Amino acid sequence: MAVIFSTVVPHAAFAQGNADSGKAIFGGRCAACHYVEKDRGDPLGANLDGFFGRPAGSEKTYQTQYSSALKNSGFTWDAATLDVWLVNPARLVPGTRMAGFPGLSSVTQRADVIAYLSTLTIKPER
Repeated sequence: MAVIFSTVVPHAAFAQGNADSGKAIFGGRCAACHYVEKDRGDPLGANLDGFFGRPAGSEKTYQTQYSSALKNSGFTWDAATLDVWLVNPARLVPGTRMAGFPGLSSVTQRADVIAYLSTLTIKPER
């Protein structure tokens, strides 16, 4: 029962996330290192335009900057993975370059950021 509960509840929380609130949280907590506009380039972190549904460590313009840990993680960016990542990136992927990110402990904030990021469509050329 606990396994079923843990796999159903997070997805419900993501569905209830507020994308507008998530955009504001992203602007305050993530935008210093990550852009989300196509062809804007990569600041300190990878451009997240269209990253939802993409394999981790696969952004073509950022290949030389990804840690080998992230490139070899084997996961795809989806709501469940992103939820764990946003709590503590270094716990999910030891050796990631995002080890200094303090994380988002609030379930609501994570759901909002995930709702916002999920609105950024996957771009076939990325």
